Amino acid sequence: MPGKTATPAPTTEAGAAAETRFTEHTPQGRLTAQRGLYAGPAPIVSKDLYAELEWGAAVRERASITLEPATKVSGNTYFGRFPASYWQRWTTVTEVSVEAVVTGTGQLSMGASDVEGEPRVVAAELVKDAKQAKVTLTGKLDKFYDGGALWLDLETEGGQTLRVEQVRWTVEAPEKIRPTAVTICTMNRADDCLKNLQALAADVSSLDTLDAIYVADQGTDLVESRDGFEQVAKDLADKLHYIKQPNLGGAGGFTRGLYEVAGHTATEHANVLFMDDDVLLEPDLVIRMTAFSNRAANPIIVGGQMLNLFHPNQLHVGAEYARLNTLEPGQPVEHSLSTADLLGVDEETLKPNRQERRLDAGYNGWWSCLIPYEVVQATGYPLPFFFQWDDAEYSYRARAHGFPTVTLPGAGVWHADFHMKDWDEWHRYFNLRNSIITAALHSPFNLNLLSRVLLAQLVRYLLGMQYGLSATLIKAVEDFLEGPEILRDGGVAAMQEIRRIRDAYPETKRHKATDVPGIASNDIGIINSAPRPSLQRLVLLKRIIDRVLGRSRFGLGAVPIDEANWWHIALFDTAVVTDANQEGVRVRSYDRAKMFALAKQGAKVIQRLRKEGAAVQEQYKRAMPELTSRENWKRLYKL
Repeated sequence: MPGKTATPAPTTEAGAAAETRFTEHTPQGRLTAQRGLYAGPAPIVSKDLYAELEWGAAVRERASITLEPATKVSGNTYFGRFPASYWQRWTTVTEVSVEAVVTGTGQLSMGASDVEGEPRVVAAELVKDAKQAKVTLTGKLDKFYDGGALWLDLETEGGQTLRVEQVRWTVEAPEKIRPTAVTICTMNRADDCLKNLQALAADVSSLDTLDAIYVADQGTDLVESRDGFEQVAKDLADKLHYIKQPNLGGAGGFTRGLYEVAGHTATEHANVLFMDDDVLLEPDLVIRMTAFSNRAANPIIVGGQMLNLFHPNQLHVGAEYARLNTLEPGQPVEHSLSTADLLGVDEETLKPNRQERRLDAGYNGWWSCLIPYEVVQATGYPLPFFFQWDDAEYSYRARAHGFPTVTLPGAGVWHADFHMKDWDEWHRYFNLRNSIITAALHSPFNLNLLSRVLLAQLVRYLLGMQYGLSATLIKAVEDFLEGPEILRDGGVAAMQEIRRIRDAYPETKRHKATDVPGIASNDIGIINSAPRPSLQRLVLLKRIIDRVLGRSRFGLGAVPIDEANWWHIALFDTAVVTDANQEGVRVRSYDRAKMFALAKQGAKVIQRLRKEGAAVQEQYKRAMPELTSRENWKRLYKL
């Protein structure tokens, strides 16, 4: 079989018998912190995310740029900026240099900003008739504590041309370089995963700190079955370790990388970089995150940012946290950009959308997230959550052990937009169940507050004729109350069971808009929603009474997904609601018997949570060391 199949690995303590793949390296010269690139990894990515043409004409290529006469190009862009504030706050580096190979005549300037985004010039150099000359500009990291960045500007005047290539931002190297392993978890996304392996292979000569790539393939449509796999395995050579294992969800796939590194490392100073299989990868992310980790004053979790794949100019969020006791992940921290057009301006300040102010993250999504091995030694492995909230739980647990999470600007990958994924899916079970477990472990766990939150969700789902989603919520709470035994198999049985439960509810199924069962396509017209009611409690009470009495205002209508609010859907006998991914519709029909049965069942289980929750919380806390142990994961991997 192409590639290298991982074999059962003994613990680090067992040591000598294991193949040692991870040892610290002696640096060769300065450490590259990021490259200066002038085009993205795919044509759908705007070159303006890398360098902005302020005036004139220029040819922007991946690794070089050529300026025509009377041209200015600025690197004050998402990928062009060096996140100076983060380097000053979290690392021991005191200055950074930008190096470039230059041909022609023009000016190179190192620009800087402060927390308000006000620009200044730190260093500049004029070059004349240069031929492959190396130019270096250096700036101190001493005035960026609260915010600001550095970047490289290029300019020519009339009659001048300038070619700039091999741009590198470098810092003084540490005494030893941490070895890093990339771990990709994949499940029946063979083509996506292969593309990312190919992207890493094409750039592998630049990824000096990358020692290994683990692919944890949990699917039936295997990556190794693709025509291009044999070649990429040759290109990556002994760096690639292809593992086939049972489907244990994202938690099981990503944890496999931690497990393998622990079994093959001669040093505790190793890194594991999680990466989703279905992202559009910017390979420079590996350089940026590993360099930052190598110079961090203390071990920290380093998170990459997510850009929206369907809207490639959009940053999902600058940094996020979770409101644990109310089960709300993905909250932008104060001053964070959120769903921001990186090529646009802030509507209030009219300033460009740049994340100038340094932010403290609560956690980082595992679309790209680097975890030092020291964190694993101190806090254990991730919980066997199967899917959802594994990233947040791990970061909050690590923080309690003195390891914060830093979301690093400019280290970005493109991932499918979250708002184009439907909420009413089987994975909502894991989102709810695991969020309650996380709240039990890392929040005050106010059961009165939590019960009100869950009851409010249940009422909205029932009014919205989402009976399958209501059953999903009920099952999630019931299984939380089962205690830590529910995590014993890694989530496999729960995944099968929730899919079986949801299959009994017709509104969980997607249909083509022109082929809705039992409804003529021409009979479905759009009925728009009124604005959000100002007196929501009064309207809520009215909708509940109408539903109990079986009264409705509309017999049948189509509702756009952004208008499918409880106060509107509750007016229908049947609502044909657009799916969030815009690929079909779902038919929600009023069913009084289901509504009453689910309301009764839900109220009962939420009351149980209020009474039994504290005792169950203690069960999870006691079980944590065993659930997060290497031995537990070895059992789950059947090694």
